[in-house]
Amino acid sequence: MSSSEVSGEKKKLPLKQLAAVAAVGGAIGLAVVYGVGWRVALEAALAFKTAAVGWMAAAGPAVFFGAMAVLPAFGVPNSPFALTAGPVFGERLGLPVVALLGLTAITLNLTLTYWVARRWLRPLCKRMLERFGYELPAVATGDVTDLIVLIRVTPVLPFFSQNYLLGLADVPFVRYLLISVAIQGSLNAGFILFGDALNKGQGKMALTSVLLIATLAMGTHLLRKHYGSKKAAAGAGGK
Repeated sequence: MSSSEVSGEKKKLPLKQLAAVAAVGGAIGLAVVYGVGWRVALEAALAFKTAAVGWMAAAGPAVFFGAMAVLPAFGVPNSPFALTAGPVFGERLGLPVVALLGLTAITLNLTLTYWVARRWLRPLCKRMLERFGYELPAVATGDVTDLIVLIRVTPVLPFFSQNYLLGLADVPFVRYLLISVAIQGSLNAGFILFGDALNKGQGKMALTSVLLIATLAMGTHLLRKHYGSKKAAAGAGGK
């Protein structure tokens, strides 16, 4: 067999080796958690997160909302920022300004993670897959909106992973941003209002915020159900 024939053959992903690495990493993580106790590990993580958010709030709105825009790109949950923003800055800046700054932070985060995934992670993943004879799947033009909405309303996917997945999928940026801001920005505003009302003991406003969040959650559930049914129907029609 010639060298050209060998180089032309498709290589297979070393799934067994990757699975072994994942298993070892998971075992190490479990050993750490069980070594100190899962409750201790959880309490330590929550205490660290609370202290970190408190420090950023004390540093001022620029640091706080800057961190809100950047840190979720590394997996930090956005909800502690949203719940803290109103109580800390509501009196000083006014709740409408706080909500606007929160929306700006969300928009910047969506933009940052999208371009990191599209410009840096996608070429890297593409080169890695091509070494094993694979290529990144392309999203059909007619499926772009469906894909963005479906990923946004899937609850098991963390916020930051949704952004990276959509960037890797190379969906159009404007459509990605408009849909993402509409869904995530609304939820973020609901959490800001809820945190502020809870801090002030405003029962009616807190209830209104909870109803807003519940309405948005129900809306995302209906959207997920709609797109799931649509996908199933398309799959049945293709048989």
